[in-house]
Amino acid sequence: MELRHLQHFVAVAEDQHFTRAAERLLVSQSGLSASIRALERELRAPLFVRTTRRVTLTEAGRALLGEAQRVLAQVRSAHEAVAAVQGVLRGTLSLGTEQCVAGVPVAGLLAAFRRRHPDVEIRLRQAGSGELAEEVAAGRLDLAFAYRTQADSDQLRSVSLAGEPMTVLCHPEHRLAAHGAVLTPRDLADEVFVDFHPDWGPRRVTDTAFAEAGVRRTVALEVNDVHGLLDLLDENLGIAVVPRHFRHKRASLTSLPLSYGDESAYETIALLPPAQSTSPAARALMGLLETASG
Repeated sequence: MELRHLQHFVAVAEDQHFTRAAERLLVSQSGLSASIRALERELRAPLFVRTTRRVTLTEAGRALLGEAQRVLAQVRSAHEAVAAVQGVLRGTLSLGTEQCVAGVPVAGLLAAFRRRHPDVEIRLRQAGSGELAEEVAAGRLDLAFAYRTQADSDQLRSVSLAGEPMTVLCHPEHRLAAHGAVLTPRDLADEVFVDFHPDWGPRRVTDTAFAEAGVRRTVALEVNDVHGLLDLLDENLGIAVVPRHFRHKRASLTSLPLSYGDESAYETIALLPPAQSTSPAARALMGLLETASG
């Protein structure tokens, strides 16, 4: 099995189209098709279902995709490790992050990394914590800054970065704004909630806290960005339970303490492959983060 066959297979699987994959790989479409056929012959299984508009993975193709991505990531890490030993950090740093993660100044961190390692191409992707964990485990991301969603495994390890409680944000004219005591999930049972997609860390923390308290809640307004959530709160369209540092993002909103049994429930972590598979670029970025945090 040749590496180029795996590279071609992954490109077609990601683009779901032979022509687009060929253009991205800078190879002819006929050459790409021949490469895929050679891989299918070797594996004795069809990898794609082909139609006139797109291609989709067969069961065998889905089984191969994750393994192929991990193999290619390990090969890339091997090349970068040799370059690092020679004194030059090259290659690509593929970073994933949730929006506004606590304790991680992502933009400043990447700027410092670029100044130190100008030969490394930086790629950044925002997504929910569950998806980011899957991307790191599959080798599609070198590391990710996210909320802890699962225990460490043989494909994924975590480094704790920061922990903080959740708080309630609301409009200053909302009835809760004058509440004198610490709130509990039961105090919020009948409220209209603004929240993130269920894959986001803050949403997972809040869903868990309310479920453990036996309180049902309905998220009427669901968003995929922090500023969209704050805008809805600014119009007094609902309340939100968010990590405490969010209260500094919109001075016009009222922040209220929330008691839910765990004062550090929102934990920001760095998600990485096992130590032996961590790329030199990811190690360099983590070193900068450790320096910046003191």
